[in-house]
Amino acid sequence: MTACSSGSDGGSAGGETGAKAVIVGNNSEPQNPLVPANTNETGGGLILDHIFAGLEYYDAKGNPQMEVAESIKSDDNQNWTIKIKGDTKFSDGTPVTSKSFVDAWNQSVKQSMLNASFFESIQGYDESLKVAKDATEADPNGAGNLDMAGLKIVDDTTFTVALKQPESDFPLRLGYSAFYPLPEAGLGDRAKVKAYGANPISNGPYVVKKDSWKHNEQIELIPNPDYKGYRKPKNGGVTFKFYSTQDAAYNDLLAGNLDVLDAIPDSAFGTYQKDLGDRSVNEPSAIFQSFTFPKSDARFQGEAGALRLQAISMAINRKQICKTIFQGTRTPATDFIAPVIPGHNDSLKGNEVLKYNPKKAKELWKQADAIQPWTGDIELAYNTDGGHQAWVDATMNSIKNNLGVKAKGAPYSDFKSIRNEVTNRTIKTAFRTGWQADYPSPFNFLGPLYITGGSSNDGDYSNPDFDNLLKKALNTTDQKEAFKIYDQAQEILLKELPAVPLWYSNVNGGWAKGVHGVQFDWHSKPLYFDITK
Repeated sequence: MTACSSGSDGGSAGGETGAKAVIVGNNSEPQNPLVPANTNETGGGLILDHIFAGLEYYDAKGNPQMEVAESIKSDDNQNWTIKIKGDTKFSDGTPVTSKSFVDAWNQSVKQSMLNASFFESIQGYDESLKVAKDATEADPNGAGNLDMAGLKIVDDTTFTVALKQPESDFPLRLGYSAFYPLPEAGLGDRAKVKAYGANPISNGPYVVKKDSWKHNEQIELIPNPDYKGYRKPKNGGVTFKFYSTQDAAYNDLLAGNLDVLDAIPDSAFGTYQKDLGDRSVNEPSAIFQSFTFPKSDARFQGEAGALRLQAISMAINRKQICKTIFQGTRTPATDFIAPVIPGHNDSLKGNEVLKYNPKKAKELWKQADAIQPWTGDIELAYNTDGGHQAWVDATMNSIKNNLGVKAKGAPYSDFKSIRNEVTNRTIKTAFRTGWQADYPSPFNFLGPLYITGGSSNDGDYSNPDFDNLLKKALNTTDQKEAFKIYDQAQEILLKELPAVPLWYSNVNGGWAKGVHGVQFDWHSKPLYFDITK
């Protein structure tokens, strides 16, 4: 997409105003059909968060608030009773019941969906997942038929969850999209679920306008008249445009063809706050950036691999890149958890590996060479529709200049393309990774990305000591003690670097003239239901 020439006065997009106004926002093409438990990337996630209502939602500051749930209680942090409101329904008129949640959660595991590991704490998960994987090996389209033993339906508005161990932060997770309910139309074999995801029936503030998803172009959301929760839309809908570059999106914002933008291109970092004035935002957010080498790359495995990863990390001048490329909109990483999340620690033992030290980097690289001689180049895959080229080039140049190896970027045309290769484990190069928090907890920055079998463990990292520390932290009711355990887990990561931490991102965005009520939440996304024009 390229910027259009109309609307050059910088006003808001479209002609309607007031309650009927449709808000136009930016997004990226979802990787997969819109099925909550099979979506673990931001393009699809942004849409799902607006068309579904879960047991909870997260307010602007990241605090969980009841939505479909009436109560979530436990006497021992292991056996939970969840009661839901009895007056909510899906957009096809069918009621939202306890079965809607239990069946959706079970289906995610029985079909080994991308977010299946979010249910790992529930009793019977391992057995259900094994049956699912055995079925898939026998038939690529097959699925398991064993429900998780820890989920029980009591009645239409009550169900229970039995965990493998006490976990005090279990309720904190329940606003994440993996835990959303599904109607009967979204349950069934893989083909049925895939078809459902193209035109999903949902229960949130908005619904997808039928047949409005024009791939690689846009999708239209319209208000759900049956939604009764706090996030009731104040506008006539939201249209998400899928842009090929952030520059095109920013130009559309300036031209009045886009109402809200949540990602400023690096070409405008030095000017956007002047261009937009009080219609701009630059503030800390729950986003962590890194890059990862695939497990298939034997050069980064074993003792030599660990030394090389440390050398690469120390060869990157994060401070200079944050200053010159990002112009103060990023902060060099000191751990694996964003600073806005309780539990972040910038004084971890071993975090000198994240500090620029070209002399030490050369020494470590030489040590690795003595164990296993280096061959080939280093390439870092990134999506060109996300505005990453400048920092990738700077990072690769820093590695090349300090280690004396060939290093360069490997561009992909869009986010979906790179994610497909990462998900299918066909990618041969290092690749851009990172994390936008699902819920405000240290575990969310560590578990899904690095625990064995985690839903977003794209490098297939596995360390039993790390896994056990995370389980211990979850089973610790004293948060200060839990934070100390998370620190120990992070110290393991700093030695082995399953991903190379780079920096934490601010939310950098803006909105057009005539657009009101824009608020960016704790993990950098606009609260579209509140926006008017």
